[in-house]
Amino acid sequence: MVYAVARREDDRRTRFPEMIRFHFARPCGRIGCLGLVAILQLAAGCAAYHPLPLATAPHLAERPGDLTVEYAQSAGERGQRGVNRRIDVSRPLSLDDIGWLALLNDPELAAQRGALSSAEADLLQASLLPNPSASVSYSVLIGGPGDTPAWSASLTEDIAALVTYRPRLQAARAAAGQVNAQLLWEQWQVAEKARLTALDLYWAEQSLGAMSRERDVLATEIREVRRALAAGDLDSSALAPLEASLATVEQSLATLRLGELTSWQSLDALLGLAPDVRFQIAPPALAEPPADPRALIASLPRRRPDLIALQLGYRSADRSVRAAILGQFPALVLGGTWGQDTTNVRSAGPTATFDLPIFNRNQGQVAQTRATRLTLHEQYQARLDAASSEVRGLDAQARRLATDIASAREAAASAESLERDARAAYSQGNLDQRTLTDYQTAALEREIELHTLERSRGEVLITLTVSLALGLPETLIIPPAKARLP
Repeated sequence: MVYAVARREDDRRTRFPEMIRFHFARPCGRIGCLGLVAILQLAAGCAAYHPLPLATAPHLAERPGDLTVEYAQSAGERGQRGVNRRIDVSRPLSLDDIGWLALLNDPELAAQRGALSSAEADLLQASLLPNPSASVSYSVLIGGPGDTPAWSASLTEDIAALVTYRPRLQAARAAAGQVNAQLLWEQWQVAEKARLTALDLYWAEQSLGAMSRERDVLATEIREVRRALAAGDLDSSALAPLEASLATVEQSLATLRLGELTSWQSLDALLGLAPDVRFQIAPPALAEPPADPRALIASLPRRRPDLIALQLGYRSADRSVRAAILGQFPALVLGGTWGQDTTNVRSAGPTATFDLPIFNRNQGQVAQTRATRLTLHEQYQARLDAASSEVRGLDAQARRLATDIASAREAAASAESLERDARAAYSQGNLDQRTLTDYQTAALEREIELHTLERSRGEVLITLTVSLALGLPETLIIPPAKARLP
């Protein structure tokens, strides 16, 4: 099921339910009035109770193949509509695949069903017209000059509620759209977090490989030095720096492995997997930032769900102000009464009940709604300013990191070339083991530095993509199996 984000106010006219018109030219009889009440009671639908038991055990997938892997690509994505997509979990997963799996399987997002249902219920409640009020009385004749029982009936409707009906419905419709857009933004945040975590895991694995090779190089050198010490060819001062370097590398390895374990557990939680599930992550393929982001920044209010949510919230508050102003209309109840006394004299006529707006003219509600509207007005401006600043800052960081990566890549290539030359010289007996080790560790350090910069730029590009509202679904995605409440 796909819920579309409301991007503009619904311009359709509110369709009021067709009202039953009662003709009061003649007073109804007792049977007719009682029948009318019975019909109104039967016409009102009754909700049925259905239990919704809680789970008795965790529901975590033991392998990626147990996850929901299908989704529908909507019209906003690549100009297509209604295209079903399936993620192949048997191959290394791309960052985009992992983001989609998080959207479809994150247990925390399952709570969105309740928020959606609550918003729909609020909209339904606001769309309902107030019920008319009916009263019937019957008095049995027990004495006196009369010759027939007395009865009376009345039917009234709250007119004040009808006066504010349209702005209240518009406010509720905008509020429902706000919930929808806010939930979509939450989905974007989950997808972003999953992609960032997967990116960190990929580069952590690369760094672990380089650090492990550096540790092996140092361990080999330490063994050679110890043999030389045993043979009396070196003194103990040659061993201490190597031991210190090895201890530093092993500490870095332990820290990196612990961080990797924590990241895997976080990613498994986002995907609804057991915390010990592992899978392959494909090399990151990230889109480059736009050459000139100004056009995208200008269109952010039309595309970013958090900004759309604030717009709809403001629209709802504005309609609430209108409803509160109309609420100054005095409470008015109109209707008609019919009756018969004990002498069989019948009468009928209109009735009106209204408040006298002397003390309470709805000033408090008007002031409160205006304050809410002002708050949302300022919040939207602040969020828009922050979004623009964030995009500009991330774009500058991405370009700075691109320059740094180019320099680091050249340095890594130069260090690797020197290492190859050192190996050739060592094999010919023109270089000692200690110097070769220095060349090897320098090359590995350059490689690790490059991995760190690549990871930093990848994180910036992922965050920039979300901030620019690119590459993510424009509709709220709910897996088909979880789309409806039981």
